[in-house]
Amino acid sequence: MPTDLNQSLCSDPGESPGEAVVFGSTPAMREVRDKIDSVFSCDLPVLIQGETGTGKEVIARFLHTHSRPREAPFVKLNCAAIPADLLERELFGSEKGSSAGAGEGRPGLVEIADGGTLFLSEIGGMSLELQGKLLSLLRDGTYTRIGGREKRTGRVRVVCATNTHLQEAIRSGAFREDLFDRLDVVSLHLSPLRDRKQDIPQLCEYFLHKLSRQFRRNMPQLRPATLELLKQWSWPGNVRELENWVARAVILGDDEALVVELKRQLQPTNRIASRPLRMNSLQSEMNQATPSMNGALILRVLQANRWNRRKTAEDLKMSYRALLYKLRDVGLPQRRRAHRGHSPH
Repeated sequence: MPTDLNQSLCSDPGESPGEAVVFGSTPAMREVRDKIDSVFSCDLPVLIQGETGTGKEVIARFLHTHSRPREAPFVKLNCAAIPADLLERELFGSEKGSSAGAGEGRPGLVEIADGGTLFLSEIGGMSLELQGKLLSLLRDGTYTRIGGREKRTGRVRVVCATNTHLQEAIRSGAFREDLFDRLDVVSLHLSPLRDRKQDIPQLCEYFLHKLSRQFRRNMPQLRPATLELLKQWSWPGNVRELENWVARAVILGDDEALVVELKRQLQPTNRIASRPLRMNSLQSEMNQATPSMNGALILRVLQANRWNRRKTAEDLKMSYRALLYKLRDVGLPQRRRAHRGHSPH
């Protein structure tokens, strides 16, 4: 773990999606937007709950940028990603000589986030002892560095996020009820993408623009039929999963391969995707597969071979010419799209 870990956790909010993209058009997400309005002018802690990939950090950033000065820091920490014995040090800092090798005092994230927002994701992964110290910070705004005696004041808004059911964690003794009560004063529940599918076209448009700039690619178009297929998927990974699908279209240059993969995913009896690629069994899978499943299998082998068609034909135990015919028959592009120019932005 690097010595300056806490410095790497400071994050500039930068460019954020527009409000219409963040909240969409469903009543549940508009209710989230209305709740946020009520906490802009105060420093109450906020609890954001939702499945993985629903955009909890995006909401935390939105709250930060609309309620804090532009220069105020936004500091984030994944509580489940830091070993328990280091998490307190990262949060509250340490005094000189507090442990072996601690030559100098070191500020924690509460101090670094002074005047801004401290975003703690996966709050359910925090130990009970540290939960008590966080509760003290929320109650009276004070904390103590490890190895220190001086009470310090933390002028920071704490925003916590979780994808777990904290009520169940309370019943099992893994989460403090008094901390939950303190956090639950302002609680935001984010809808899974399967409950806001009408927002998919607008989200896709945002991701197409963002990712085309990021990857320096020309922006492809998603056809209406593709958008309809996207609305049929259940989205277990939520908005984050949708972004990954759009990234695939940007990298490949069009939505052809996307359509093939979506159709495969939507076939409830298809189990090809759940099996690892075994080159010695590919031919038998090809013989047993329907045409649409054939396309999905060929696409997987092409991707595994970085779009090398001759190697793919060899793995599938077919001639190179036969592979080209197959690609044409199942509607896959015969080669990965080449991008000779970059988009202007």
